[in-house]
Amino acid sequence: MKTKPPPEIFYPDSDGQPMADNTLQFDWIAILKWNIEACFRARPDVFVAGDHLIYPVEGDPETRQAPDVYVAFGVEKKYRGSYRVWEEKGIFPQVVFEVWSPNNRFEQMQKKLAFYERFGAEEYYIVYPDHPSHLEIWIRREGKFESIAEPNGFVSPRLGLRFLLERGSLTVYGPDGRQLKRPDEIAEQLEETEEWLARERVRAEQERQRAETEKQRAEAERQRAEAEKQRADFLAARLRHLGVDPDAP
Repeated sequence: MKTKPPPEIFYPDSDGQPMADNTLQFDWIAILKWNIEACFRARPDVFVAGDHLIYPVEGDPETRQAPDVYVAFGVEKKYRGSYRVWEEKGIFPQVVFEVWSPNNRFEQMQKKLAFYERFGAEEYYIVYPDHPSHLEIWIRREGKFESIAEPNGFVSPRLGLRFLLERGSLTVYGPDGRQLKRPDEIAEQLEETEEWLARERVRAEQERQRAETEKQRAEAERQRAEAEKQRADFLAARLRHLGVDPDAP
């Protein structure tokens, strides 16, 4: 008697929840996701995702979370409908960010913390856009999450990001020391850079033309001096031919 194969397990690519509850929350998700992606653009083994479901247990589609941003080291940078740990060499994303929204509840955030701790995240951050002077950081030590008591000035071991709480706001700097920016701020900076480069090109071309003009003027002077010398030598030779010493006083 033939037995039927077990039904295929379905792992949805979406949990049906909105990516963000407001524009401020979305801005922070986008800033973190795009800037971290840019930091590791040359690394084919670093995958960065936002609002993307993680399934840590094969055969259990109910155990899952969709962090606002996560970073997985040691896996291929490619398109994924969802992140299934057993298909990724058993690597759970090492760095996780949650951006708090007014709809989040304490119990919900505690469950997320427990989930990331249980399945292997090394660094866990909660950013509070509505309370920018506040930041929560947990780092895995001896197999468990340990809260960082003083997050101001903290540098991510994996990402190299530096978090500064100053003047009542949170500022994040990349490994290169530059502040993380929104795409419109980056575009504005690029435009300013392009305008500066255009001005520098014009200035360099003007300098080149001035140098060329000076070179031509110097060549003309050299040619006039050479002509004068040839004329003087010719006259001196004629005088000597006539028996006159051109050098006589």
